[in-house]
Amino acid sequence: MAVTHASPPRAQTPPAEDGRDRRGAGRPRGRALGTAGFHTGAVLLSALWLLPVALVLVTATRSFDDIASNGLGALPHSFTLHGFAQAWTDGGQAKALLNSIIVTVPGVLLSLWLASMAAFALSRYNLPLRRTLLLLMLGGNLLPPQILLIPVSKLTEMLGLYDSLYAVIGVQVGFGVGFYVFVLHGFMRSIPQEIQQAAVIDGAGPWTIYTRIVMPLAKPALAALSALSFTWIFNDLLWSITVLRTGSKMPITASLIGLQGQYVSDWNVIAAGSVIAAAPTVIVFLRFQRHFVAGLNLGAVK
Repeated sequence: MAVTHASPPRAQTPPAEDGRDRRGAGRPRGRALGTAGFHTGAVLLSALWLLPVALVLVTATRSFDDIASNGLGALPHSFTLHGFAQAWTDGGQAKALLNSIIVTVPGVLLSLWLASMAAFALSRYNLPLRRTLLLLMLGGNLLPPQILLIPVSKLTEMLGLYDSLYAVIGVQVGFGVGFYVFVLHGFMRSIPQEIQQAAVIDGAGPWTIYTRIVMPLAKPALAALSALSFTWIFNDLLWSITVLRTGSKMPITASLIGLQGQYVSDWNVIAAGSVIAAAPTVIVFLRFQRHFVAGLNLGAVK
């Protein structure tokens, strides 16, 4: 009777899936390291960008004696808001801020109103030479403003607007409408034609379509452009010193130059004036931040 010997059990090889799992086990760790590196770099870049802002804020709340005795880069040994009060009253920042608001608010509203009407006509109707008009409006923004300083100054003198806030408003509107038309034209073209056709069938005219259909749909783009135009006009310095001469009519950006000349060594007053000048644009941007990001994402996803 033959005796059969049972062969020893063979070691089972792990399935292919386990091998793939072991090979991919390092991927989550590498992805986590990449994410941590990205966030670390973002934090360092943010800190580097915020460091001058923090330095200005700390300097604005220090006293003159503290800065003079310990140095501008030393740790603060005092806290006072006297620099803000001095810049606001004696430095003329209150009047300058009012001038900036008088220029900025009408400039933004008038620019976007004219640009929205022009973009509506160029995007929704088959007008002759509409591409040429659009390219001319866009081409005007490609010219460097430095070559137009003397012509603009002479033109405001001929019109009797020199050394007035109306001249600054007119210049800001004239140089901003072209870019706003270009942006709004691209957005309004994306509105389906069926919406306008349905309104026409219901008896709506061009003005009704513009005010009740197109403009409500264009609110994200208008909000983004409002934040941008407010920042551009409020922070403008070049056109203000070109068409204005009287110191009491200068906006806040031009007033900072006079503040630096008036308080040469009072760094706390100069820093306080800089904070006052930057506060309105920061408030507007934070207020319209959600709309601004939505406006930037327009057209990214169809």
